[in-house]
Amino acid sequence: MIHRLQRGEVPQKPHTVFERDGQLAFEHCFTRQGFSGAFTILYHRKPPHWVVLEEDLGPMPGSLPAEWDGPLRRRHFRTDELPPGGTPFLGRKLLLSNPDVGIWMARPDRGEESLVCNAGADELTFVHAGTGRVECPLGILPFEAGDYVFMPRGLAHRWRLDGPAAMLVLEGRSFIDIPHEFRNPSGQLRMDAPYTHRDFREPLWPEGGPETLDPPRRLVTLREGRLTAFELAHNPFDVIGWDGTVWPFAFPIRAYQPKTGLVHLPPTIHLTFAGGGFVVCSFVPRLVDTHERAIPCPYPHSSVDCDEVLYYAQGNFTSRKGIGPGSISLHPAGLPHGPHPGTYEASVGSRRTDELAVMVDTFKPLLPTDHARRTEDSKYNRSWVEGP
Repeated sequence: MIHRLQRGEVPQKPHTVFERDGQLAFEHCFTRQGFSGAFTILYHRKPPHWVVLEEDLGPMPGSLPAEWDGPLRRRHFRTDELPPGGTPFLGRKLLLSNPDVGIWMARPDRGEESLVCNAGADELTFVHAGTGRVECPLGILPFEAGDYVFMPRGLAHRWRLDGPAAMLVLEGRSFIDIPHEFRNPSGQLRMDAPYTHRDFREPLWPEGGPETLDPPRRLVTLREGRLTAFELAHNPFDVIGWDGTVWPFAFPIRAYQPKTGLVHLPPTIHLTFAGGGFVVCSFVPRLVDTHERAIPCPYPHSSVDCDEVLYYAQGNFTSRKGIGPGSISLHPAGLPHGPHPGTYEASVGSRRTDELAVMVDTFKPLLPTDHARRTEDSKYNRSWVEGP
């Protein structure tokens, strides 16, 4: 929900006769919050809601139950130990979960054979490695390493990969959007926001329209943890045109504009996206504090209302030892956490940081699954005194 776009041909006024090639087009209203929120209107050649077959596929693969396991502790998961393979949607593994957000990891080696759709959640995917494109009725969205890829709930799509990839997938079970404080009263991104409208990559309209992408008729849909497959009666990408504000986008994490202060600023300055009950922050290479006696390393803190998850992507993580690309740390609410011994003092005099990471803060406890526990570094909680 960045700004309004139009692709292809649309009638002068919604809900009116629109004919192409001598036939009436079928208007498809794709809405949020009932009919009171953001929306996009698509115009199909054939009815988009006709199906000839449905099939219950059972529980979503990779979505093991999330539950408490042992004592409260700070945790470190090494996602590079998850077995690679599968596809971005059907091959991913759920690691952490609460009613508001699911945190998944995918290490796919191929794209989806069918169309897929999450009917119960928006999805924000951070592409740690790999390139490719997402195809949907609104067009083609290319992506590369370092991109966030946003896919609104209920939109059929297909991931196409150029080779193996690694992806952190955030499933926003309420919503995922631009934080409201970054917009002015007209809905435009403010001039002091950490990004601009120009930073968000829009779906490309292929020559001849999306129907030329020849998508499969099989659509696998996720809702409430279960998969249902539908065989569609018509080409689901037979879209003549569309307009609206609900569309998938790609946002390169390095386009995020970080702030620097006289002294170390709190993590809220890294806010990038907001969901119901959680936020997503981006840590990018940046200049650090300008005070001559500033301590750039994050100070020990107790965020007593939030669980904090940090996905480490690239660079030198100054506050942590034994952490590398693909690591996920979980610091639960109520426990103080901070830099490892020596890193706090060593940061004095630093002028910049080159770390690249994604942080998720939640207001309900995150519970790990067996997928996460199988990759856990059991020594992490005591690493501040025993070493990594």
